[in-house]
Amino acid sequence: MSTVPGLDVNTTALVVIDMQRDFCSPGGYAHQAGIDISRMQAVVGQVQRLLKAARAAGLPVVHTREGHLPDLSDCPPAKLARSVAAGAPIGSTGPLGRLLVRGEQGHDFVDALRPMPGEEVIDKPGYGAFHQTRLDSLLARHGTRRLIVCGVTTEVCVHSTLREAVDRGFVCTTVGDATAASQPELQAPALAMIGVEGGIFGQVCSTDEAVAALTTLTPVTPVTSHS
Repeated sequence: MSTVPGLDVNTTALVVIDMQRDFCSPGGYAHQAGIDISRMQAVVGQVQRLLKAARAAGLPVVHTREGHLPDLSDCPPAKLARSVAAGAPIGSTGPLGRLLVRGEQGHDFVDALRPMPGEEVIDKPGYGAFHQTRLDSLLARHGTRRLIVCGVTTEVCVHSTLREAVDRGFVCTTVGDATAASQPELQAPALAMIGVEGGIFGQVCSTDEAVAALTTLTPVTPVTSHS
């Protein structure tokens, strides 16, 4: 684990990937697909700590949700076929509503990690948070060049987002113990891949390190004009 240098409230944002009931709650997509969701549930507390520190520092916070339109017109046939093979067809009915469909109970965030007023929510049809979304333009509007990333799953949506972000020139820090893989044996390799070749996909830190770094930042104070 490394420290988190270079954070600046004016250029850094926290991105929370897919902390939804469909991935973290009984009856959701991941549970229906036979995945042990306890790993996803276990990082909720770490993500809460990151959110608290980022909010206190005044950082922009972005929450992403993976899911599809009710008619599944934005779900590629290959992705739909993969979900069928996994035993959890996208759009099928489960205990939390239709799996991975926008507007359903399972598509929404777990209660402990609901966005605060003013925080951005990016609904994405793919694994990466930039694919067919407004995330790039949103970050550009904030002047963001550095991302702190957490969420699920490490080897799919977190990695896909990192790769998209790096190709766009963002400097990324992944908070390793605030991410979870779908299978325990995938977590360490997924994190190790980030740091190869001098940090090809950024760096990895712990929640403790990220919170400590965020605590040192000076919150942005709105400028008030006086007439």
